[in-house]
Amino acid sequence: MGRGLRQVIASDSAETVRKLATDILLKVETRKAYADVLLDRALGANLLSVQDRGLLPELTYGTLRWRGRLDAYLKPLMRRPLQETDPFLRNLLRLSLYQFLFLSRIPDYAAVNEAVRLAKRHANKKAAGFVNGVLRNFLREKKPLAKPDPRKSPISVLAEYGSHPRWLVERWLKYFGAGETEALLEANNHEAPLVLRTNLRQITKEALLQRLRGKNIDAVPAPWSPQGIIVRSKVMVHELPGFHEGYFQVQGEASQLVVYLLDPHPGERILDVCAAPGGKTTHIAELMDDTGEIIATDISARGLQKVEENTKRLGLKSVRTFRADLSKPSNESVPPHFDRILTDAPCSGFGTLRSHPEIKWNRGEADIKRLSDLQKKILANAASYLKPGGVLVYSTCTLIDAENEEIVETFLQRHQKFVLDDAAVYLPRQAQSLVRGSYLMALPHKHNSDGFFAARMRKSA
Repeated sequence: MGRGLRQVIASDSAETVRKLATDILLKVETRKAYADVLLDRALGANLLSVQDRGLLPELTYGTLRWRGRLDAYLKPLMRRPLQETDPFLRNLLRLSLYQFLFLSRIPDYAAVNEAVRLAKRHANKKAAGFVNGVLRNFLREKKPLAKPDPRKSPISVLAEYGSHPRWLVERWLKYFGAGETEALLEANNHEAPLVLRTNLRQITKEALLQRLRGKNIDAVPAPWSPQGIIVRSKVMVHELPGFHEGYFQVQGEASQLVVYLLDPHPGERILDVCAAPGGKTTHIAELMDDTGEIIATDISARGLQKVEENTKRLGLKSVRTFRADLSKPSNESVPPHFDRILTDAPCSGFGTLRSHPEIKWNRGEADIKRLSDLQKKILANAASYLKPGGVLVYSTCTLIDAENEEIVETFLQRHQKFVLDDAAVYLPRQAQSLVRGSYLMALPHKHNSDGFFAARMRKSA
């Protein structure tokens, strides 16, 4: 750790955690960095108090989730456009407003004083005076934004209040309609639950629940996945009982359902495309009772290392990793020899905004076009390795039709040997309602899960 960071951490604790949060927000906005990676680094330094270790993620994720609404409050208080303000000061103002509006345990005067000190340290007295003036003007007026009617209000107003970019709200209004879009925006601005997938080869779900509760951890069965457990307590994953023994894997509930669509059987050969970090790979192995062979491919060597780490921790032997770029056709003449193929394609991630709120500010229409082109290539190339009579599953963690239904429809038009199966037939009984047409469709506002899409297709014999 650098000397500068040590000096900051050694100073006033309240100011320190806000400085760290503002630095993370700055990097997320200006470098398109991932908030969870930066938070892991900051928390890994282990130099914050227990209280501040909880406050740092709250300030960071809360400010990112509500950035659109915070900006709507800030803009009338500024003499020049918000985006022309110094980026550090801009994010410091957002963080301060988040404290005023969403946190009650921090007195307003203390938040103002801390922000002014940070602004002065970052720049000069003039910057400190600017921050002081904006924040005190806000506290004097503090007029709440009126809740818009999604059926009547302009899209820009709905986007600001719901704290999502305008273009995304416009897309979702066309896709889901006004009522569902309003509920989706609200759901995305809340924290996602921590979900575990029980490794049934090692322990039963009931026994794992007892172990967790025996350590005073609030844990309940997940409603949709037969192996899922929701952990309500705030606790580090590696500190949960059973982690090192391989009793569970952290995996979102909707993600767990995808492998039930694949329906793997013992002894089969299965290809898992874009497999990192290995949640679905290891789930496949468990459902196959670790017999047969699973080839897990990914373009990232580091990602495949995560697959191997998870496989080893869970005690699985049937997985082999292989670095490959499936967006490019193979130069070798490889006969189709896999019984089932899972293609969990790279996507825009707009189904995971509860865990990764920065995505909605850092990705746009151009990313969707780029990714949809990539998804078409990966799906077509992966399908070429499937045996006649085999099963092909395509999945994403996004809620964009151009990356979901349109990809599948285009593939089926170009590959006449494939037919679409009804996802509900293959889902666990309790999850058979998580469908839209013939597709698996999990939604944050309806199912308290990540937004997930999956399609199951069969190749004619």
